Amino acid sequence: MIKIAIDAMGGDFGPEPIIEGVVQALESKKFLPILVGDKTEILSLLPQYYIDKVQIVESSDVISMSDQATNALKRKESSIYKAVELVRNKEADAVLSAGHSGATMTLATLRIGRLPHISKPALATLMPSITETKTLVLDVGAVTDCTPQNLYEFGAMGEAYVQKVLNVRSPRVGLLSNGSEESKGNALTKEAFGLLKELDGFVGNVEGKDIFNGTVNVVVCDGFTGNILLKTSEGVVTTVFDLMKQYIRKSLPAKIGAFMMRKKVFVNMKKQVDKDEYGGAPLLGINGCAIISHGASSPKAIKNAIFQAIHYTQSDVNSVIEELLTNDK
Repeated sequence: MIKIAIDAMGGDFGPEPIIEGVVQALESKKFLPILVGDKTEILSLLPQYYIDKVQIVESSDVISMSDQATNALKRKESSIYKAVELVRNKEADAVLSAGHSGATMTLATLRIGRLPHISKPALATLMPSITETKTLVLDVGAVTDCTPQNLYEFGAMGEAYVQKVLNVRSPRVGLLSNGSEESKGNALTKEAFGLLKELDGFVGNVEGKDIFNGTVNVVVCDGFTGNILLKTSEGVVTTVFDLMKQYIRKSLPAKIGAFMMRKKVFVNMKKQVDKDEYGGAPLLGINGCAIISHGASSPKAIKNAIFQAIHYTQSDVNSVIEELLTNDK
């Protein structure tokens, strides 16, 4: 049975939404959650029926969002440190945290370790697309200052992930730039372009609009650019929905139309852009599985992050990454 180590204490709202998400996941999937945190608090939130369906590992410390990520290695009694150690010691197959993302990435990278041919891991996220398959973007925050080699490795990792987890047989990989021509870009992307040509799925430079129009399955960028892209996109989605609500309230015909489209259009549209549907971002390139969720994750997001961890663990993504990088060298 797949074992998922879960930082029960790290989210913005404490353990309650995390425990609730675990319960929702257990209703649909068979796996063993290992909840790490304050045992008394966890048991107070866990329904009686589920007590014998989980394991609890006691921890006495919680790394808050305001703490320095670099201190995470010293705080061995923290919930995220102990959760990561369970994967390092092969007592769990994956780790999931909605806590301090920097601390989680630091611990996962240094304690679990990187894959042999990976110099830096990458945080990946799915972005909405007009096609059935969403677009994977990486890196979105793990490595702010990248080398061309980093971007090449990100491309290989993204190609492997989309192939094995999203079941896209021949993924198309693009390099985010300020134009689709090969001559466009800065010094980093121009050099990375030459390296990425080694990947079978590389189709060249892509622009920001191509993330959403289905042109490619994977978009590669440095973590600084990717993080801005991610947060900007989230802001745009929120603004569009808020504007729609404002205009609908001002017009009776719009209200009637909105009511008629409520189930068939708006529900499907919201589902397409709802980050809770995906649950979290995988940290690709480590010798295991680590899923990083948003601090304000809802129970639904935690549930879907668990499903993602299970799917990742059941696939052979890491083996395919290593195979791609070995064959291309």
